[in-house]
Amino acid sequence: MNARDRYPQLEIDLGKLKENLTALRERCQDSFVGIIGVVKGVNAWDCAVRVYDEMGFPYLASSRVDQLRKMREMGVKTPLMLIRIPMLSELPDLVSLADASLQSDLDTIRATNAEAARQGKKHGVLLMIDLGDLREGFWSAEELVDAAVEVERELDCLELLGVGVNFNCYGSIKPDKRNMQGLVSLAHDVETAIGRELRFVSGGASTSTYMLLDGTLPYRVNCLRLGEIGLLGETDFASPEFLHKDVFTFRMQVVECRDKPSHPVGQLSTDAFHRTRTYVDRGIRRRALCAAGRVDYGDCFDLKPRMEGVEILGASSDHTILDVEAVKDKIKVGDILEFDVNYPSMVNLTNTPGVFLVSKE
Repeated sequence: MNARDRYPQLEIDLGKLKENLTALRERCQDSFVGIIGVVKGVNAWDCAVRVYDEMGFPYLASSRVDQLRKMREMGVKTPLMLIRIPMLSELPDLVSLADASLQSDLDTIRATNAEAARQGKKHGVLLMIDLGDLREGFWSAEELVDAAVEVERELDCLELLGVGVNFNCYGSIKPDKRNMQGLVSLAHDVETAIGRELRFVSGGASTSTYMLLDGTLPYRVNCLRLGEIGLLGETDFASPEFLHKDVFTFRMQVVECRDKPSHPVGQLSTDAFHRTRTYVDRGIRRRALCAAGRVDYGDCFDLKPRMEGVEILGASSDHTILDVEAVKDKIKVGDILEFDVNYPSMVNLTNTPGVFLVSKE
């Protein structure tokens, strides 16, 4: 059976993805900002990666070494970057597969240099700075500058590409003029210490795009690591009209559709995920059951039904429960319902073996 006839199914519209990436590239070029194309959100899905590979970005990036390996095996021409701080145990694979990586620990940096020497390679390093989000990055400015000087002058198999920062991933810190100027100031300190200009001053990921679009991104910030906004057409602080919001379509098949009470019958305890829930008694209503669940996409409320009148009630591991009272004459067993996805659901769907991935040119 063709994958297009199997469900649950996630479809990617490659034409819309290409248009999104092209539009972002043009606007970044107008501001002299380069794009590192991040494909971790779609598990380095081969058809999407090929679109990214045609864009002429300086790097394609992922947080997972196995995704870098997949891209190498595809024959990707664009240099590759690992954007999760590497584990010591994966350094042989890192140096073999990636041209560059984000780094924030001096012991790991030195070990990366040693591994690059063993393999006879030169490996690029982007030093990460923590400006308040409290994930990866040097916290001390002095420690950052010392590490940069060591990479530049003593670690012969490493190339210091620049410095970067991360926002909105752990600590929910929004990129703004103040912390971006802090990045620029620290980049200047590094440049003064090493006696040359850095290639990249990377001002974060998709959530920093709004500053580029509204003209508030400092001119010295010349690189963004973009995944979500190109794939979904929006991010936390920006939803530009020129980007498609429907690059992805998630489809589930209805396996049951009948009238049932809207409130569970019997003594309430916990659900399959050990959560205590509350329910509203709305009387007897038509309910549809779809054959996909939290194992496939994560949180059911990250999905948005495209059919007006369909309401998501909840989900178990393998089923999604919908209220379809408003459209009960339009839905029957075997029907395929379509949903929009957000970033968390997209990540889950593209990493789930039971979801059939299809593309549209």
